[in-house]
Amino acid sequence: MRDVTPVPAPHRRSFLKYGGALGAAAAVSSSLSACSSGPESTNDTGGGKGGEGGTLTAVIGYGNDGSWDPTQTASAFCMAANNHIYEGLLDTDPISREPYAALATEVPADLTGISWKFRLRPGATFHDGRPVTADDVVFVFDRILDPRTQTLAKGFFAGWLRTVRRIDAQNVELILKFPFPEGISRLTLAKIMPKHVFSKPGAWDEAIKGRAVGSGPYRQTAHHPKSNTTFEAFADYNGPRKAAFAKMNWLTIVDAAPRVAKISGASAGAQIADNIPYANIEQLRKSGMTVRGGAGMNNLFLMFNTRHKPFDDVRVRQALHYAIDTGKMIEVALKGHGRAATSFLNEANPAHRPAKTVYTYDPDRARRLLKEAGAEGLRIDILAVNVSWIVDCLPTIKASWDAVGVRTTLSPQETTAVFTKMDQKRDYQVVAAASNPNQFGLDADLIMHYNHGPQNLWMGYARWAGDPVARKLFKDMDQATREPDPDRKKTMIQDYIDVVAEQAVLYPVVHNELMTAWDPERITGVRAQPYPGVNLLQAKWA
Repeated sequence: MRDVTPVPAPHRRSFLKYGGALGAAAAVSSSLSACSSGPESTNDTGGGKGGEGGTLTAVIGYGNDGSWDPTQTASAFCMAANNHIYEGLLDTDPISREPYAALATEVPADLTGISWKFRLRPGATFHDGRPVTADDVVFVFDRILDPRTQTLAKGFFAGWLRTVRRIDAQNVELILKFPFPEGISRLTLAKIMPKHVFSKPGAWDEAIKGRAVGSGPYRQTAHHPKSNTTFEAFADYNGPRKAAFAKMNWLTIVDAAPRVAKISGASAGAQIADNIPYANIEQLRKSGMTVRGGAGMNNLFLMFNTRHKPFDDVRVRQALHYAIDTGKMIEVALKGHGRAATSFLNEANPAHRPAKTVYTYDPDRARRLLKEAGAEGLRIDILAVNVSWIVDCLPTIKASWDAVGVRTTLSPQETTAVFTKMDQKRDYQVVAAASNPNQFGLDADLIMHYNHGPQNLWMGYARWAGDPVARKLFKDMDQATREPDPDRKKTMIQDYIDVVAEQAVLYPVVHNELMTAWDPERITGVRAQPYPGVNLLQAKWA
């Protein structure tokens, strides 16, 4: 692992944006220009009634204007959509996260070695009619592993994957640096893209803006940033999870009230919506909707600028965590659908154990730590994303900090604006935002490297990667990755999470439950995810 290196701005903005991501999403590409002259109707799409052969309309509570490049994106909307458009060699079940054969014909039986071989599914084709070949697989992995190209996916693969080579047109071999069975479920994060499309000059910028050409069950038919994205069933798809809806229209509605209105009442214009506000659960259930939750790593976190005094002092960071009345936040803002963080990992994660430092509500301790650090009379402006449930939590943070003598102002802004400031290295004090590494899986090693790897943007945003404690942490993380014994690896991860908790540079305040609502008279087979977005690969008309 190396220190954080500069990344070209378009790519920096593209791959870390959770709830509405960044990137200047304008016209997509010439292949979509015919259907991108203006947003399709967000009402006349089959409406809330739906039916065999009709259009499934979904409402996503996050922006569709983030990066669509599968090697870069962490946008909730774009990742969810890409799971319907693209395939990995293997993909994972959206709930159990168990891998299954997607573009590959089978999951390798033996994962203990350093060579995994895959045969591609016969007859698999991209949405433009060209066959999927081993060259496409090698093309994607070469991009991910290229030391000159900074991608989000690099952090998921470069530590353990040496190279991917073509055996013949239908067979590839992954050569590992050391045995790493956990890597098998990560293959879903390497979506196979057509070399003949994305090797052309400027094609990766088009991918960022929304161009999507995959081999999955749905093909993208139109993309209108900040409005909607449409799909249709891919007739030549011959894989394991076929499209059940002839067409889909996914609307992006970040504001809570219009999102709920879109699935409410007799004139409902959609059959399913994610990110349901807790205050609307009973209303929707009484109207006949099914509303279910998924509890996972979704969290409100605080990130401190460690080069802005006094946030370079660990006592100040700890004090501000101890000061937050998480019980009140869970009761008032989350309506009981949350838990105070006891580790960086949520309590349901297989690798969870309570950290040695748990930030229980303790305002007296917070005052004492601030006094010891000479930070009495502190004034803080919280730069926050405007994701609806985060905005609901902010007043509790302000009231809690005000109560210990920290004069606090709140500055909620669009996610785009918040992280553009981060990318431009503008000064800030504290960021409050949402994150959910479960978008990528349940693997604790992956989760921790996503947030605390020395080459990722989070540590660059926090200005912490060069700190001696951080450098030791990164070494401990690498050693845990290479540890072959599963129990020993788990303990090593838990031990370095204790350091992450103590330092509180980027750390969760609460983990919350994400709610999804759908009309059971119209669609069935839906499962509520513990991370943003929806997965409709096993859903169908009722």
